[in-house]
Amino acid sequence: MNEILPDLWSNFQEFLASAEKDQQEQRYNPAISSYFKAIAILCDYNIYKTRGLLPKNHKERFLFLEVHYREAYELISPLFKEYTDSYNLRIKKEQVQRLKESVDKLKRIFSIKE
Repeated sequence: MNEILPDLWSNFQEFLASAEKDQQEQRYNPAISSYFKAIAILCDYNIYKTRGLLPKNHKERFLFLEVHYREAYELISPLFKEYTDSYNLRIKKEQVQRLKESVDKLKRIFSIKE
């Protein structure tokens, strides 16, 4: 079971680093995309660690969070629209900052320490 956890954690760190670099360079659309991917991987990490299951897609992930991790679901569910908006719309600095802050909140919800 634990063989996938290091890979998930590495993927989380890579997307987070990419998001932070893009945010610093004011590339907000790629930043929001990478922050959301980091959030999704953090959710998968926690789900796999606690339940031994790995969601196959966003729908499955959100359903699992809604049932088992309500606080996390309520935090990230509204962020999904901002992430998908980045496909077609220009993203603002404030939106990116909200996702960045959500990463730390999610770590607290899941009691994940680096």
